[in-house]
Amino acid sequence: MNHSDRAGLARSTSASDFAESLSGITPVTRLPLELNGEETLWNLQAFRSNGGEEAIALHSAAEPKAEVAAPLVRIHSGCITGDVLHSLRCDCQAQLKLALDYLVRSPGGLLIYLPAHEGRGIGLFQKVRTYALQDHGLDTIDANLAVGAPADARNFGFAASILHFYGLTRVRLMTNNPDKTAQLNQHGINVLERVPLRIPPNRHNQHYLQTKQVRCGHD
Repeated sequence: MNHSDRAGLARSTSASDFAESLSGITPVTRLPLELNGEETLWNLQAFRSNGGEEAIALHSAAEPKAEVAAPLVRIHSGCITGDVLHSLRCDCQAQLKLALDYLVRSPGGLLIYLPAHEGRGIGLFQKVRTYALQDHGLDTIDANLAVGAPADARNFGFAASILHFYGLTRVRLMTNNPDKTAQLNQHGINVLERVPLRIPPNRHNQHYLQTKQVRCGHD
């Protein structure tokens, strides 16, 4: 779906319609996480869309509930190689950790984790195919196109529905990606501020990060 399609959808769809696109919502449970050598406690909830996509939402259990005009939000695309294996080919795990560092001390803050966004939405198998092509000189964008995938296949409408479920329609969004901000705005979420998550490059991901800056307009 292109930007104009998404904009038309946002104009014709109410916040209640977005919330109704969720087909399943679990009760809230507690999730202890190790963060910077310390134990932190989070509230965890899972969601399923009408199309079968799944996500989780986390907010700190240590922060008292408070009405925040524009809470800090991170919408994180799942990355098995980065988030789980700590690959140095991307900055995903470092961004996730930095976002949690911010959120653990941000009242009203929320992290939405989208496993189906693996490889910018093309899936794990296709992502590994693009890695092999990058080994032979293609950048991350051209490698996607070479396997018949779009440069970025992600749609953030599901994440917007989760934000609407929580009543969060005005947010400060942690992202380097201007398209994510634009999509949320088109789905009825007013992004008042974009908060970059700048990660120092290493020799394995420097070209990847430069490509996203030059060709995708990332911070």
